[in-house]
Amino acid sequence: MIASLTSGTCWYLRCRLSPFLAGGGIGVSALRIQVALTEIERARVRKTVGAFVEGRRPPHHLRQQLDLAFRVSGQSVEIFEVRQAYGGEPGERIELPVAKATYVRTVRRWRVFWLRQDMKWHSYKPAPDVATIEEFVALVREDRNSCFFG
Repeated sequence: MIASLTSGTCWYLRCRLSPFLAGGGIGVSALRIQVALTEIERARVRKTVGAFVEGRRPPHHLRQQLDLAFRVSGQSVEIFEVRQAYGGEPGERIELPVAKATYVRTVRRWRVFWLRQDMKWHSYKPAPDVATIEEFVALVREDRNSCFFG
């Protein structure tokens, strides 16, 4: 297995047996895989977004009905509401996405998204990207166009 880093993307070259070559010939294929956030970047994201979410969470006695949470996955961070499922089993909960930011290492910017009624992520037009995770949190906190929290 051969690996090299090029501007935030890992290129893995994997050897596989070619069915077209007799005697065990080898063909090479390349896979492009996005690099997730580093541990330091993840810690900074968890600290910044975690502080924002903690400040916006409802009072403790209401958190069974409505809560706010976030997750960091790969190079993205997503903020979402957690609610009781409508007409579901008791204790069943659903997640309603609020905002998402994805780090693009090649340009060193965070792309900002909001979830429209079509249940697809769309670029946030007033600020489609920001330089830091703190700027992303400030956009969501301000919610100037009522895209994130309605």
